[in-house]
Amino acid sequence: MKLKCLTAFLLLLFAALSVGCATTPQENQNVSTSDEEEDRSIDPYENVNRPMYDFTDTIDRNILAPVADTYIDYIPEPVRASVGNFYDNLAYPNTIINSFLQGKMLQGTEDGLRLVINSTLGLAGLFDVATPMGLKKHDEDFGQTLGVWGVDSTSYMYLPILGPTSNRDVYGIPFTLASNALFYAGFIVGAPVTVPLGILAVIDKRARVTEDLRIRDQAALDPYLFVREAYWQQRQNLVFDGKPPIDTYDDLFIDETSYIPTSSLDTDPCLETPIQHKFAEKETWHPPLILAENNSEKECSLFAYESKKKNKNTFGKTNSMELDSEDNF
Repeated sequence: MKLKCLTAFLLLLFAALSVGCATTPQENQNVSTSDEEEDRSIDPYENVNRPMYDFTDTIDRNILAPVADTYIDYIPEPVRASVGNFYDNLAYPNTIINSFLQGKMLQGTEDGLRLVINSTLGLAGLFDVATPMGLKKHDEDFGQTLGVWGVDSTSYMYLPILGPTSNRDVYGIPFTLASNALFYAGFIVGAPVTVPLGILAVIDKRARVTEDLRIRDQAALDPYLFVREAYWQQRQNLVFDGKPPIDTYDDLFIDETSYIPTSSLDTDPCLETPIQHKFAEKETWHPPLILAENNSEKECSLFAYESKKKNKNTFGKTNSMELDSEDNF
């Protein structure tokens, strides 16, 4: 009987560690041919993942969501905040261990000190007294540790009840479970205490992401794709501590200064060099004055510079039109 209670508790705790998916709306959810090819490469198990997603979503909408809404309606926000702090504190050893595994020695030391302070002065973590003292809260797990050491996420997976993961992050689930203090409490105080705590953990976790899931339901054309893309981006952001490699975004921007003219007709009459215009209060990056054919100064105002720049970028202009444009300066 005790084994059955412990098994039930472990399942509840397992769910509490993974329930919910904090998401943000995506601006463009149109899928092109190239997008479909990319989808197949990162989501090779989609034919299995989608039924798992639908199954989990059904349980969430019919059981977890109503309970979480009731919890939010009847429990004051300060009490809910303390409950959340309590469970975060129980799970914080996972962050400490992985901070050290990632080579973040100073952060790991601060995280350890944060756990001690919140567990003592914060009354078992009910109150976050470490943050006002300058000890910031971090979010590290074994999946991030593998990512830091070069293990790539190559395929998306959706586990029933547990939610989204990947071929890399799935290894962090048992690690997260084993590093949670509530897991060991089950062996010390027994299931009669830990099972209710596990149930409350699930409710608290679901209540925290209620607003995010509401946004998903309102904004997503395809909730499954919405969750997948949000998860993929979030995990990359966590692995690089909010600073993903800049080369990921190289193709999103075009450096206008990299334009190389093919003839003198394509060359801007004004270069971007500092000049003090009479209408400006301080030195700014505006075009200088240049000499016309009669050696007289030809004004290269900001308006003229922008007009010429616009003409240069207009496709289909003939040489005669460009010559006329040159003459107007």
